[in-house]
Amino acid sequence: MRKLGIDYGEARVGIAITDELNITAQGLETINRNNSDKIVLKRLDEILEQYQVDTLVVGLPITLKGTKSERTIKTEEFIHKLKCKYNKLTIETVDERLTTVEAHKTMNMLGVNKNKKRDIVDTIAAVYILEAYINKK
Repeated sequence: MRKLGIDYGEARVGIAITDELNITAQGLETINRNNSDKIVLKRLDEILEQYQVDTLVVGLPITLKGTKSERTIKTEEFIHKLKCKYNKLTIETVDERLTTVEAHKTMNMLGVNKNKKRDIVDTIAAVYILEAYINKK
């Protein structure tokens, strides 16, 4: 069974998935929220239908001081929706501090076009979230 990584953001949600052996994480896609979690949940339904997933790993945006922010609370509300809708799946959180910064560094090293960065930064951050989870296990 695979693990699905989620980088939940205000505008976009990055999605990553493990291979079948849970050794590596690959970026899957970025979902544009359009101010609606319904869009995200509908797309997650489609992804979960396509892949055998047993765990959702959501990045929790804790501040650098280790405290909750408004973004943390919004993410926790989204996690609650996931737990209600996907109650048969394991839902884990991972501290996602600086994953977006790391994603930008990676894109800069690879010379990714400035206009494309916005479309893939959340997916790359989701990969880092999922890799943190894999490495913790």
